[in-house]
Amino acid sequence: MPSKKPKVAVFFAEGFEEIEGVVPADLLRRAGVDVRVCSITDSRRVVGSHGIEFKVDWTWKKFKKNAGGFDALVLPGGSAGTENLGAFKPLRKALRRHFAAGKLVAAICAAPMVLGDAGLLEERRYACFPGCQSDDFGGQYQPDAAVVADGNVITGRAAGAAMEFGRALVRQLAPAAAEEVDEGVQYGIRGLA
Repeated sequence: MPSKKPKVAVFFAEGFEEIEGVVPADLLRRAGVDVRVCSITDSRRVVGSHGIEFKVDWTWKKFKKNAGGFDALVLPGGSAGTENLGAFKPLRKALRRHFAAGKLVAAICAAPMVLGDAGLLEERRYACFPGCQSDDFGGQYQPDAAVVADGNVITGRAAGAAMEFGRALVRQLAPAAAEEVDEGVQYGIRGLA
């Protein structure tokens, strides 16, 4: 019997950092993961922090009806995007339920603040954009890390770590495809870094 294809929701909110949302979603799709890019509103159109407009797969209502079927919830950062994610209380409830079920939650740049405010970084090592860490999160900020995977939480530092963040998600959710994805995007090829 074939194994179930992992399913991931990546949440785009107005003002999100485009690289931090698109790169992980792209790498996960290359790995064969079923990725749904979701808005936190009733609109399928979301504008990122640099004015790029996206048409997402699902609105919040559609996600809410299917929330239990996801293996991971992913939050890109960006200042305004993170504020919008953090202000949306239904997302915080979904993150807590998901986390409590032992499923993966992930956030990059400023978005780990959403996880921290929801109590999901307690006793966890985490990365985030410098200045977005807080003792109130109850975790251990890793100032020199690009990406930190600790149990069912993956966090990343900033846009420059989007590739590493996406690769960490692939390694966790579709490990058999990780090498093929790296080869396909020529990751680690001398002269590209």
